[in-house]
Amino acid sequence: MGARKNLLVMRLSAMGDVAMTVPVIASFLRAYPEMGVIMLSTPRLSSLFEGMERVTFFPVDTKKTYKGVSGMVKLFRKIKRDYSFEKMIDLHDVIRSKELRLMVRMSGKKAYVIDKGRAEKRMLVSPQQKEKRQLKSSFQRYLDVFEAAGYPFSIDFSGLMSKDAPLPEKITREIGSGALHRLAIAPFAQHVGKILPLEKTEQVVAHYAGRGDTQILLFGGGKAETDVFDAWTGKYPNTLSVAGKFTLLEEIQVLNHCDALLSMDSANMHLASLVNTPVVSIWGATHPYAGFYGYGQDPSDAVQLDMPCRPCSIYGKKPCATNNYACLNGISIDLIINKIDKHLEKKR
Repeated sequence: MGARKNLLVMRLSAMGDVAMTVPVIASFLRAYPEMGVIMLSTPRLSSLFEGMERVTFFPVDTKKTYKGVSGMVKLFRKIKRDYSFEKMIDLHDVIRSKELRLMVRMSGKKAYVIDKGRAEKRMLVSPQQKEKRQLKSSFQRYLDVFEAAGYPFSIDFSGLMSKDAPLPEKITREIGSGALHRLAIAPFAQHVGKILPLEKTEQVVAHYAGRGDTQILLFGGGKAETDVFDAWTGKYPNTLSVAGKFTLLEEIQVLNHCDALLSMDSANMHLASLVNTPVVSIWGATHPYAGFYGYGQDPSDAVQLDMPCRPCSIYGKKPCATNNYACLNGISIDLIINKIDKHLEKKR
């Protein structure tokens, strides 16, 4: 048998977008057992591909080792020297991936790039001519690139790990093992337009902390977030922060053992989706129509208000036109609790 053929696949960030490549790459490898993947991505995301056969993860640090144009030249030379690949699949289409794509093509190999649907996304959030309709999911856009490269397939992905996989001792020492229910809560996102007011999330924490049968695990990071978590864990029983305590893989293992996750439109939604944990997701400035909904998640678990101004932003970073974020402030706590309860009841 000859040397294995590889595709060079690039998606540097963000965490949620890289997480969405996992079902696609796993399905590609299942459909083409003679193929492998050289995955170029951010170093800290390597655990998303840990244990995935025929994936060679190549960490690309664009702030240090592979910074700027000279960094991409260095990256290309190293890949060309150390690896063999047939074609490049660019799932990012940003300046760094464009530079590498050009070098790949100049070397005589073919490179294929994602169509992000930028024009239709602009229409989705346009304040003048808003076109509210479901756009292609990121998963389908990824699939389209592979098909253009000559590799058509459908997603066939059952999850990163089995629900029966036991938690490592390090984790059980931190969170215990006796809770009837585990509810993960990730109350933060990169932009304010995607964050439920913290007083509302705290009401959800208080509700489940008072039940006595539910352990609440708070996911996040950074000083401002951990300060909030410290206040909540000091105030409410059965509430624990996992911020800074675990590696990314360990956090995914914890999510695998949760009955549900309450999350904003953020990376945690996608991490939980990789282990088939139901996600009750909050949507304010953004909308599932843009195609970033979690893999395999029930659309009815999206919490959102039907407002003429929504969505106003694809990524949630545009300031609210009315400065009141009514799309988030108007969300009912009872609606969130009812959706969470639907999943907790399944374990009774």
